[in-house]
Amino acid sequence: MAVFVALGAFLMTLAGGWTAQRVTDRRHLVLGLAGGLMLGVVGLDLLPEALKAAGEEVFGVPAALLLFVAGFLLAHLVERLLAARQASHGGEESNGRAPEVGLTAAAAMVGHSYMDGVAIGAAFQVGGGMGAAVTLAVVAHDFADGFNTYTITSLYGNARRKALTMLFADAVAPVAGAASAAFVTIPEGLLGGYLGLFGGVLLYLAAAEILPEAHHEHPARSTLLCTVAGAAFIWLVVGLAA
Repeated sequence: MAVFVALGAFLMTLAGGWTAQRVTDRRHLVLGLAGGLMLGVVGLDLLPEALKAAGEEVFGVPAALLLFVAGFLLAHLVERLLAARQASHGGEESNGRAPEVGLTAAAAMVGHSYMDGVAIGAAFQVGGGMGAAVTLAVVAHDFADGFNTYTITSLYGNARRKALTMLFADAVAPVAGAASAAFVTIPEGLLGGYLGLFGGVLLYLAAAEILPEAHHEHPARSTLLCTVAGAAFIWLVVGLAA
């Protein structure tokens, strides 16, 4: 049952990626929406769950928040190192961005989608009602995951083929996670730490890369409205799944 319902996440992820690639003529709106979706996922979904699962303090600060900051700094460090290495080797970049950063970020999205699938499988082990509630939440925000995976990969100058490959991997991941849930048990504290770290990475990509790019050539009100709409959509999803 868990694997069967995870197919809904598979289809929703593909729908999100398909939407992202079909509206390339409104690239600034796509990036604005992607930034809002990522901001909403981080602030309204990942961080609350991370604090709930790994709320113990380390020197007066919750461990999840420390890992959140570490994730933000790690993403910044990796991007700068890859960009510097590519520049020193005379490689071409996409607007100063190293393509490897996009692939790394997309791979992190795939890992997160796998964990979503594990959550579906674990919830169905508790009961059908719990499984249905978790599935609703995962399927709803997997549209945003697919949208963001394709957008991030493409933004950093990767070819369309690579973007589609990462999108497909992101779509398959929750199905694989649901199937493996019967054999894998993740400690709650470890899961919370992972969510905090991943949240920091996503926030960096949204705030330092995607949103500035969205407003660089088209500082339009419509772009801002797309960003707000993206965050509001995640709020709606979280509220419905609560």
